[in-house]
Amino acid sequence: MPRLPKTLFAAALFACLPLAAQAQGQAQSPALPDDGTQGKLLAENLCTMCHRTNLITGSSGYTKDGWRSLIGTMLDLSGAPQETATLTEYLAKHFPPNTLRAPKLVSGPNEIAFTEWVMPTRGQRTRDPMQADDGTIWWAGQYGNLIGHFDPKTGEKREFQLPDMSRPHTVELDNRGRPWYTGNMNGTVGRVDPDTGKVTVYKMPDPAAKDPHTIKFDKNNIMWFSLQNANMIGRLDPETGDIKLVHAPSPKSGPYGVKIDADGTPWVSCNGRNCLLKVDPATMAITEIKLPEGSTVRRLDIAADGMIWYVNSSLGRLGRLNAKTGEIKEWPSPSGPKSHPYAIVVVDGIVWYNESFQRPDALVRFDPKTETFQSWAIPSGDIHAGHIRHMRSTREGNLLIHQSSTNRVIQVTVKRRAAEAR
Repeated sequence: MPRLPKTLFAAALFACLPLAAQAQGQAQSPALPDDGTQGKLLAENLCTMCHRTNLITGSSGYTKDGWRSLIGTMLDLSGAPQETATLTEYLAKHFPPNTLRAPKLVSGPNEIAFTEWVMPTRGQRTRDPMQADDGTIWWAGQYGNLIGHFDPKTGEKREFQLPDMSRPHTVELDNRGRPWYTGNMNGTVGRVDPDTGKVTVYKMPDPAAKDPHTIKFDKNNIMWFSLQNANMIGRLDPETGDIKLVHAPSPKSGPYGVKIDADGTPWVSCNGRNCLLKVDPATMAITEIKLPEGSTVRRLDIAADGMIWYVNSSLGRLGRLNAKTGEIKEWPSPSGPKSHPYAIVVVDGIVWYNESFQRPDALVRFDPKTETFQSWAIPSGDIHAGHIRHMRSTREGNLLIHQSSTNRVIQVTVKRRAAEAR
């Protein structure tokens, strides 16, 4: 039986050391085709050290150059050119470009521009970029067990390693500009001192609270966070370190996205049940708002007029809740019921979100006044790969998104027409 060169195996092992838990369950992954070459062995032993084969079989496919470009964002295989050629030839042969999950892109009059930055550590799965007051950007490298900071003006980047198995799901800045993260694999939240790199860790008081997920700070600098699998919502006072946890009213609700409305009330989306959760900031009593049957919601955002916008991920719709009247209205996403809308942000009255089950990932713009859509394919260098899991706005009214598969932070610059600028 052929064996992998030690240099190639070592490169993959080094890149995937933070991902020991990720390799579990590989037996359930789709089988790769066997064509009698070493390509299958290379793919099984290198690619699946960090992720399952479904990311290969379910991709939009690439040419040899495309696969080489994508692999280069995950592993440094420069020391094994022959094996790299064999691997990319195998992948291009069995997984060439396809349109099986192509989005239904909608044309329109609005113009945007994408500016991409590649983060340093390969295979880190860059996600959740957020702009600081000084214009610099923080991001979470979930698979790399790090959070990072960079200056778009100078290009300077710095990465901060976190305690073992933190696997940060997000990074968020508090009202004092300090970066916080959620330890999604070790039941913690933490704060990093950018000057010293020191990490202050806050462990969950309940051992069942294993997976802190998304963070949002209210106007009093109190942290609110979700715990999806634990089915909890948490509150942390950064000044005292006191943590309080409450369970969602219904089992398996899957608390996910978190936003704070103008009155200081936290709202949380349910990724496991057809609901949104409204949390009393004083008592932490939770009110459950039912959504249409079959709905699950990854994320939500709150517009300036108080409307709650959400992505109905399981039904492929964009939704709006009038928090005052309880009225719910939904619109089918352009790519249909299986498009799985994921991240969402409202900027200057315009709703932006992505269709995450499409390949390539589509960025969608929705104008509530005209109820019209427009969408674009999101680039990842010279290929299209990955999808957005969270998006934020910048002070300038642009978007910060990412492509996790290729370790990219992307700014979407919205080109406003002269009439809008006045």
